[in-house]
Amino acid sequence: MTAPDDPGSAPPDEAAALAAALGEPQWRAPRVTPLDRRLAVDRDSVEKGLASLVLTVIELLRQLMERQALRRVELGDLTDEQVERIGVTLMALEEQMAGLREHFGLAPEDLNLDLGPLGPLLPTDGSR
Repeated sequence: MTAPDDPGSAPPDEAAALAAALGEPQWRAPRVTPLDRRLAVDRDSVEKGLASLVLTVIELLRQLMERQALRRVELGDLTDEQVERIGVTLMALEEQMAGLREHFGLAPEDLNLDLGPLGPLLPTDGSR
């Protein structure tokens, strides 16, 4: 048992004591319901949602890498061998993305988040 003067001890119900000191009615802790009771959460929807989020980030990075590679090719910074290697790598990554989208039942447009007034996260084919 700790002494009341011990700085590490706190009143058993500090919030209730504070409410009483302020003249508030009896304070009660807010009722918190478990998250799974408030949301319809099932394994498949959580898995698909997480896969969609992860694949969206990967697709964003893939498109950024592709644009950077195109810029470097246009500037003439790369050797023919480097251009070939980048092309093969980007095509392989695009194939992997298609396979993962198919595995999780996602279409390419499912990976494009709507950012409201900012527009879509990923550019559409016509705006690259």
